[in-house]
Amino acid sequence: MRIGIDVGGTNTDAVLMDGDRVVVGIKEATSKDVTGGIVTAIEGLDRLAPFARGDIEGVMIGTTHFINALIEAKGLTPTAAVRLALPATASLPPFVDWPQPLITAVSGTGYLAHGGHEFDGRVIAPLDEDELKRHAADIRARGLRSVAISSVFAPVNPEFELRAAEILTAELGPDVAISLSHEIGRVGLLERENATIINAALRELAAHIVAGLERAVRSLGIAAPLYLSQNDGTLMSVDFARNYPVATFASGPTNSMRGAALLSGLETCAVVDIGGTTSDVGVLTAGFPREATAEISVAGVRTNFRMPDVYSIGIGGGSLVRDNGLSIGPDSVGYELTRRALVFGGDTLTTTDIAVAAGYSDIGDRALVRHLDRSLVDNARATIVARVSDAVERMRTTVEPLPVVAVGGGSILLPEELPGLGAVRRPENFAVANAVGAAIAQVSGEVDRVFSVSESTRAARLDEARQEAVDRAVAAGARPSSVSIVDFDELPIPYLPGNAIRIRAKAVGDLDLRKATHV
Repeated sequence: MRIGIDVGGTNTDAVLMDGDRVVVGIKEATSKDVTGGIVTAIEGLDRLAPFARGDIEGVMIGTTHFINALIEAKGLTPTAAVRLALPATASLPPFVDWPQPLITAVSGTGYLAHGGHEFDGRVIAPLDEDELKRHAADIRARGLRSVAISSVFAPVNPEFELRAAEILTAELGPDVAISLSHEIGRVGLLERENATIINAALRELAAHIVAGLERAVRSLGIAAPLYLSQNDGTLMSVDFARNYPVATFASGPTNSMRGAALLSGLETCAVVDIGGTTSDVGVLTAGFPREATAEISVAGVRTNFRMPDVYSIGIGGGSLVRDNGLSIGPDSVGYELTRRALVFGGDTLTTTDIAVAAGYSDIGDRALVRHLDRSLVDNARATIVARVSDAVERMRTTVEPLPVVAVGGGSILLPEELPGLGAVRRPENFAVANAVGAAIAQVSGEVDRVFSVSESTRAARLDEARQEAVDRAVAAGARPSSVSIVDFDELPIPYLPGNAIRIRAKAVGDLDLRKATHV
């Protein structure tokens, strides 16, 4: 048995799973400290379907803590960015494309040092250890407590990043956290460096948040291992989360899509996840969210770590309705829905009131919305349908029909059919699909590298990349016999000499709970 939890801005959803079967699900309001809502949700599960604490094999949590911290620029660690690249790249130093408020929030300071490699592993310039020690002295003087190290083509050869980490740790002490770009981002220096800086700035917060989540679960007598959801719909251990908090950024939408796949039985479909404030639209391919192929902007910073291809619009169950139903959102009453919406005795017209007035849902007191003008209700319904349908169309990449699965508590806003898209599927337990996705998540390993190949070595390089991805998945906790390659790309790079090809391989397997140790 497992417990899956998804912490959203409005609700904290939780499910008790027996294998792939949902025993019971529950929604609770997200608390200000977040962990309080998690405790309440688990206690609610126990009331509805009492369970023995020892029967729980794992607790899986998807959280918005870290993305919210970055967007709000709160709780971030003073961070140094050390780039190994001189004499190259000096014209575009670290933080060059960052919003100034975010630079201020992380006390962003960039350092350039000699080093780096070409795509085929040749050295650009030798590492200058004395230079790094001088940078360390300045980092210490400025009181920067976290360091992001990036090197040109580090995914091809991480040698200089690893050595620089040893030198800086020796100079600054073990209390200064070190983040290495080859462990976080893909090929592409600036985007990979930005992702690494973000990760470094979140390290202290990660330690605090993970400790709080563990305390919340342990306080209920549950000793099972705790896991957090990653951006790609797979899991990571709490120890991994402490070191790589940036990997949790998009766990909410991916959990919903993975849950939709299980609940609907569809492995290829469009998923519309409607929460309290926004609607996230994504596409499932072979049961996993389609990943974005271009760089992703997070809080105004370009990155290239694994993120799902999601299109979001400002329509949710708490969205405000204005202009006789022609204008909806993006502002929302959020977690105050049950106090402010008309059907709950409040004074604010929301989309939930429209759904109840239209007969889509029967929550709250329908008598409190009988006075709404029919034209207002019809206009609001049409606005919601038009915007959601447009979002789904934007995500389609072929002319083939794409089934639409609606999940999330706010999916009551949608009718039974969308024009041009067909029937809307709402599987059982659709309201807690995000928590289901967290509970069933698997473990992954990924490789993204540039290789120099010849006709005689190409097959060996491809096999090497596949095996490395499988090994990484097993190291992350996957059961070896369950691991398979789910995504593989081979891309020739004609503008580089030496028959260069970029290989991306992703392996996924079931979590091996037998290896996990209870606390």
